[in-house]
Amino acid sequence: MGSVRKASAWLGLVDDNDDERYYDDDYSEGTETGDAWVTDPRVRVATDTAEDKGRRIGTVTPDSFRDARAIGELFRDGVPVIMNLTSMEPGDAKRVVDFAAGLIFGLRGSIDRVSNRVFLLTPADTEIISGEASAHRSDGFFNQS
Repeated sequence: MGSVRKASAWLGLVDDNDDERYYDDDYSEGTETGDAWVTDPRVRVATDTAEDKGRRIGTVTPDSFRDARAIGELFRDGVPVIMNLTSMEPGDAKRVVDFAAGLIFGLRGSIDRVSNRVFLLTPADTEIISGEASAHRSDGFFNQS
C-alpha cells in the first residue's frame, strides 16, 4: 500500500482493506481433537526429561501447616525441595521446620538454610556443591595478576 493510500485510509477517506492480504486462503478448518499441541514424538517435553534424569527441584511456599504434606510428598519421591516460609506465621513456620527435620532424619537427607526463612531439603543421593571452593582458585577468569 502506498503512502498516499495509507494516509487516506488513516484519515478515513478510503476503505482500509490492507488487513485482507494477511489472511491465508489455504487455511483449512479441520476437526479439533482436543490435543491442540501435538508435537513430534521424538521430541520430549522438558519436564519428562527432567523427571527421567532426576533433575527436578520442587519449590513450595506454604500458607499454613496443612501445606506441609506437599513438601513431604516431593521429598519422599527423591526431589530436592526449596521451602519458602516467609508468608507463614512464625508458629506455623516452626512447625513446618520441625516437620522437615523429621523428614530429613527419617529419609537420611539434609537441610540447609538458604536465607531468612527459606530452606533447601536435599535427599540422601543429592550432593550440594558450594561456590566457596571456586572462589579460592587462582586460575579463575577474573584473576588478572
